Amino acid sequence: MNNIEKLKSAVADSGADALMVTGPANRYYFSGFPSSAGILLATQNGAWFMTDSRYSEAAAKAIGNAEVRKTDRENTSAKLINALCAEFGVKTIGFEDAVVTYAEYLDFAKKLDAELLPAQKVFSAQRAVKSREDLDKLIVVERIAEKSFTEILPLISTDITERELAAELVCRFLKNGADDKSFDPIVVSGARSSMPHGVPTDAKLQKGFLTIDFGAKKDGWCSDTTRTLCIGKPTDEMVRVYETVLLAQLAGIATARAGVTGGQVDGAARDVIVSAGYGEYFGHGFGHGLGLEVHESPTAAPTSDAPIPAGAVMSAEPGIYLPGRFGVRIEDVLYITETGNENITKLSKTMIII
Repeated sequence: MNNIEKLKSAVADSGADALMVTGPANRYYFSGFPSSAGILLATQNGAWFMTDSRYSEAAAKAIGNAEVRKTDRENTSAKLINALCAEFGVKTIGFEDAVVTYAEYLDFAKKLDAELLPAQKVFSAQRAVKSREDLDKLIVVERIAEKSFTEILPLISTDITERELAAELVCRFLKNGADDKSFDPIVVSGARSSMPHGVPTDAKLQKGFLTIDFGAKKDGWCSDTTRTLCIGKPTDEMVRVYETVLLAQLAGIATARAGVTGGQVDGAARDVIVSAGYGEYFGHGFGHGLGLEVHESPTAAPTSDAPIPAGAVMSAEPGIYLPGRFGVRIEDVLYITETGNENITKLSKTMIII
């Protein structure tokens, strides 16, 4: 993966003379080189990757279409950037305003000769569209996560704690080829399943719904899936809520395609939940972008008024959460196309009863 040419092309539409990448996700996406430090600077006609001695040799071998410059105490990143700005007439630099901290911004503003311009939308738009190569990598990590989830099903009982089950899941990610988890698993049971982002505890699993929200990470790419199971026989209301969430998800999936807004996709799912009488219990959006980060552009929420681009990868995760009682969320991952979408999640959505 190397998207430096995309970055150079984006300069023209950014309103700046150059674009500066400092965040780890964008640095990896555009350079194709994983590192914990470094700055990528691009103009329409050139690109430079600045990093210290820990990475300079490896970066020079890995990044073919950018000049790698080594930084040290004398040749700081700021000095190298200022020299490039003087050489190529760069007066303004677009930066990742949603990534750079205020302290970092003040430091850049003090040391750089060029004016800094917010350009997060430019970076987000580039990463919102995934290539087929990107999609293949997302499918690989999705299959690792699904295999791991299937392997922990026999462990589920009221004799194991939420935290223990979460740990077993992460262990299987690694055994099945993942580099890491993409986020801390959400494992909540019984009445605690009503908390959409509940944290696993040392309490043993309770009878009733068990929500497991999980994701693995490999080669930088993230998966994100949720399944809600039931320990013991569900009540009629539990079945009704589960089926409502599933119908809502299917309605959103049927609506999702390139050119449709995220708000329209969210609305299709939300209408199902509202019609069933549970509208006030669906408090989050239908979905979010997924890629090198678990949450990225685009989004599908009531306020999402931008058209979804072809090539976007998004979660589809409506839910109903009845405080103090139970909750249900079902989450798949979609690849958006001109005519619809491809669901890359292959786990069954039939309620699993244990």
